[in-house]
Amino acid sequence: MHTVTDLLAANLHEVFGNRDPGSRRAAIERIYTEDVVFTDPEGVATGWDALEDKARALLDGVPSSFGFTEDGERYAGPHDGALAWAFGPKGQPAARGIDIIAVRDGKIAAVRTMFIA
Repeated sequence: MHTVTDLLAANLHEVFGNRDPGSRRAAIERIYTEDVVFTDPEGVATGWDALEDKARALLDGVPSSFGFTEDGERYAGPHDGALAWAFGPKGQPAARGIDIIAVRDGKIAAVRTMFIA
């Protein structure tokens, strides 16, 4: 069973910040429910394959110098949590946002991503 704070970090670093397809897929299957729902300003993606497509498209669309860093503390309740992040070259974020997760049975069942306007 994963803690909410562990899941927040894994979502950011092992999935959306991970350029290796094999280890990214293994992380997806380890930390998300099969019916995970990912929501961001672009829409909704449901399930492992859709989540993998989302992460791959994001990373394939930016230079290799782009990466995620945590942009503050991890916030956690018993079944949900939030983590702010920055994305871009080290020290020069091109985007900032926050991920809010809902946890069911020790795995992420929903992720909501919001960007700083």
